Amino acid sequence: MITLMITNTTIDHGQAFDWGKTSRDYAKYRDIYPDIFYQKIVEQGLCLQGQNVLDLGTGTGVLPRNLYKYGAHFIGADISGNQIEEARRLSAAANMDIEYITASAEELDFPDESFDVVTACQCFLYFDKAIVLPKIHRILKKGGHFCILYVVWLPEEDVIASHSEELVLKHNPAWTGGGMKRHTLPHTIQWSEDLFELEKATTFDFNVPFTRESWHGRIKTCRGIGASPLSQEAIAAFEEEHILYLNKQPEIFDIKHSATILNLRRIDH
Repeated sequence: MITLMITNTTIDHGQAFDWGKTSRDYAKYRDIYPDIFYQKIVEQGLCLQGQNVLDLGTGTGVLPRNLYKYGAHFIGADISGNQIEEARRLSAAANMDIEYITASAEELDFPDESFDVVTACQCFLYFDKAIVLPKIHRILKKGGHFCILYVVWLPEEDVIASHSEELVLKHNPAWTGGGMKRHTLPHTIQWSEDLFELEKATTFDFNVPFTRESWHGRIKTCRGIGASPLSQEAIAAFEEEHILYLNKQPEIFDIKHSATILNLRRIDH
């Protein structure tokens, strides 16, 4: 397994993380979004038949694989080779013709106006906007769309999610991924400068069903545990305590989530 530790002073107090460390579990436990999530994307005319789509921070290819049935041609890119390896494995197993490349969003280089849509799900906060935004603008076709997607569970409204977060913080106090809330929908995007305009902002709630095992796997693959620099002993200690807590919960339960979709249109100069 190749590790690629990333540091960002605004995330986890500068503690390094690497999604590739948890890729096999990520592939098993992170493909959890319901159909409504993908329907909200295609209802806005995105990722449809005849469109070329670049998915940034694709991870194990969750977005391309779930939108594949709508007919777009996808390229998925991720900085982690381990994530891309899992994306290729899962796509091949499902007989899906999806292209994947190992590269950071900042390093990507495609010809001008190559894509109708660029997507970034759960990853935009990791990008260097000063580098990535002009690049996305350049590789999008005239009138093309940049779609930013966020999905969070709501710990203030869900006891199990809240307690799981408390255990992550107990074993990794540097983690800043907890305490998420619904996003307040913006009317404009200040950081887009003169490159993109907000065409539509959407937010909606949904429940995701989990078993004890699948919720434990979902939490284990978060940035605060599986992708963190914690030792195997520390991760095992978290797992033991988390499993003990979950064994007191119902075998199947829902976790309340909220999703936000920012559909930006390329400003043509």
